[in-house]
Amino acid sequence: MFALLLLLAVALIGLGFLNALWWVAAIVVIFGAFRYGRTGGVYDPEYRAYRDQRDRRARWDRRYAREREGRRRREVRRWDRDR
Repeated sequence: MFALLLLLAVALIGLGFLNALWWVAAIVVIFGAFRYGRTGGVYDPEYRAYRDQRDRRARWDRRYAREREGRRRREVRRWDRDR
């Protein structure tokens, strides 16, 4: 299906040399192909929630990684000292 959309876009670009309205149609087809991708624009709210949570977690991990690393080092030093 994606190949057909790509072929349609190429044909519309070619027709655009005859009438500029075809270029607009080609832009719409190309935008739709890249916007909705191969899934056909299926909206899955559960996946979106998962992706948002995953992104927030990754941001949190990047933000506080240095702080957690320092805390872990102090705990290891304390554990080694107490042994």
